[in-house]
Amino acid sequence: MAIDNFIPKIWSARLLSNLQKALVYGQPGVVNTDYEGEISEYGDTVKINSIGPVTIGDYTKNQDITGPETLSDDQAMLVIDQAKYFNFQVDDIDKAQQKPKVMDEAMKEAAYGLADVADQYIANLYTGVATNNIIGDDTTPEVLTKENVYDLLVDLGTILTDAKIPKEGRWVVLPPWAYGLLLKDDRFVHVSKAGTDEALRNGIVGRAAGFDVLESHNVPNTGGEKYKIIAGHPMAISKAEQINKVEPYRPEKRFADAVKGLHLYGAKLIRPEGIAVLTANKDGGGGVEG
Repeated sequence: MAIDNFIPKIWSARLLSNLQKALVYGQPGVVNTDYEGEISEYGDTVKINSIGPVTIGDYTKNQDITGPETLSDDQAMLVIDQAKYFNFQVDDIDKAQQKPKVMDEAMKEAAYGLADVADQYIANLYTGVATNNIIGDDTTPEVLTKENVYDLLVDLGTILTDAKIPKEGRWVVLPPWAYGLLLKDDRFVHVSKAGTDEALRNGIVGRAAGFDVLESHNVPNTGGEKYKIIAGHPMAISKAEQINKVEPYRPEKRFADAVKGLHLYGAKLIRPEGIAVLTANKDGGGGVEG
């Protein structure tokens, strides 16, 4: 593949598509991109405005209503503070007919690698959860069994309902071992029976306790314990991203084609009450990290 045949715009679009398909925590339906604008540089900010509640009064016939109230507002800043890159080469010694395939597979691997790092970053935003939206903690984690996993999901849903979070669109992300426990409960509805398009979200496995259930190896944990099972609504976390640069070049001291790329992004938990977190261990504690 001659370097002058490289088309940056086409390759950039392909990379971003692969990235989105690989995400669980960072995909649409789990986070929102409502405030995503043009991102050109590391450190760019996206301003997020919110309006406070509007007072509702009693109306009496033939009497004046009160004057208009001044709305309260709040502003949060979503900072593009994550900058990740890849940089790889394909040596000219590879057969010409194989080189495009090697380059294409390498781009897919680069996209997956960027996705995995971003996924873990977004998953760890759980630390900003509202104080009242927590079940268990690092000192006293809940021990999940096939008998209690569904009921604990119900409890997470109740927390979100008490916080006035909409019921439609709720999700929960489980590590594989917890999903395995949930499969043993007849109340769990597998994706094949849920009337949900399996391709709608990467990692979706079914429905339970009012949640779309997703499975991920990126559920935050400490050495295979104290898993942070996050349930929430897309309104809770905002994300903005851009594949800023994808550039082909010839390394000065190599006979090879090389490609480097830069992924800029940021995410913020803008509604701490919009997620609920369950700290959980496997039955018996410990085990292989998920």
